[in-house]
Amino acid sequence: MTRESTTRDLGIGIIGCGNISTTYFKLSPLFKGIKVLACADINPAAAETRASEYGVKAQTIEELLANPDIDIVVNLTIPDAHFPVSKMILEAGKHVYSEKPLVLSLEQGEQLRGIATASNLKVGCAPDTFLGGAHQLARDYIDQGKIGRVTSGTCHVMSPGMEMWHPNPDFFFLPGGGPILDLGPYYIANLVNLIGPVKRVAALTSMANPTRTITSEPRKGEVIPVETPTNIHALLEFQNGATITLSASWDVWSHRHANMELYGTEGSLFVPDPNFFGGTVSASGRDKDIQPLETWDHPFSVTNQEHPHGMMANYRTAGLADMAIAILEGRDARCSLERALHGVDVMVSILKSGEEGRFIELTTTCTQPAALGIEEAKALLR
Repeated sequence: MTRESTTRDLGIGIIGCGNISTTYFKLSPLFKGIKVLACADINPAAAETRASEYGVKAQTIEELLANPDIDIVVNLTIPDAHFPVSKMILEAGKHVYSEKPLVLSLEQGEQLRGIATASNLKVGCAPDTFLGGAHQLARDYIDQGKIGRVTSGTCHVMSPGMEMWHPNPDFFFLPGGGPILDLGPYYIANLVNLIGPVKRVAALTSMANPTRTITSEPRKGEVIPVETPTNIHALLEFQNGATITLSASWDVWSHRHANMELYGTEGSLFVPDPNFFGGTVSASGRDKDIQPLETWDHPFSVTNQEHPHGMMANYRTAGLADMAIAILEGRDARCSLERALHGVDVMVSILKSGEEGRFIELTTTCTQPAALGIEEAKALLR
C-alpha cells in the first residue's frame, strides 16, 4: 500500500454500524495513526445514520472495500460473520482489525493467517482493554517480581445475562455467543498480557434455561432460544506452570467474587475488571496486608466517559491505533493475530472440554505483548 509510506494516518473504514460502532467513531479521534473515513453496513440506513452522526462517508460494502483511501477495515459485524467479512476484507487487499472474537474456530483463523501472510497484510483484534492503565500497572508490578512467580489465580465474570439491556440480544445465546466467547476474550487477553500463553484447559459447562425472555426495549416480552452454554467453569494451565480458574456465566443474579486475583510465591495481586481500562489495583506481600498500589500517571487511567455507575476510563480503539502505527513502523502489534488466535484456541477448547469431559491441549501459542508504559501510551495519543 503506497499510502503507508506517505502519511502517519492510515485511512479507516468500518463495516458494521450497530451499537459498538459508536465507540470507534467517538474514540478514534483521540489517537495518532488512524482516521475514520467511511462506513458500511448490510443495512444501508444504519450506515447513513452513522455517517451523518460522525461526518464520514456512507458507502456500500463493495464501495468501501474498493476505496483506495482505506488502509484498514474494522470488522464490527456479529461474531458469526467475523470470518467471512474479515476474509473478504483481506481478499480486497486491506488490513483487518476485528471486534472479538476474531473467529469461531481455529480453522477459520488459520485461513485468515494464510491469506494475510500471502498478501503481506496484517490482522488485529480486540479486546484492547489490557492496554489500560490499571492492567499495565499490574503488568509492571508482576514484571518487577513484586509477587514473585505467579502460581495460581481466579477470574470471575458473572451476571444474569444480556437480554435485560441489549436491544437485539439473540446472537449472544446462539453458537458463537455465550459468556465465554463474548466476555472471555477480555480475561484471556489480560491473562496473556500478565503471565503469557496457555498450555491446556478443562471445563464444566451448562445452561440454566433453554429460552430467555427479553426485558429490554423494543422487543420486551419476546422469547428467544438458548443454543450455547451460559454457565462455564474452566481451569487453565499456563505454559509458565500457573493454574487459573475462570468462571463465566449469564446464570448468576449476584455474587461477591473479585474479577481477577493472581497469587504468587511472594504475594497476591488484585486486578480490576479487564472489560475496562481503569480501576484500582491492589496487592499484598507475605505480610498479607492488602493495599491499593500507588497510582501512576498512565494516560489510559484517566477517566473520560460518563457511565451509569460513574466516570470511567475508556480508550477503546487504542489497539487499532497501535496496529496502524505498528504497520507504519514494521513492528509487532499488541493486539496481534497471533494472540487473538491463541485466545480463540483457549475459548473453543474450553467449550470442547465441556462437551467431551476431558482436558484439551492447545495447538497454538503466542508471546506476551510488549508492555505499554506511560511514554508508550502517550505516543499513541494526539
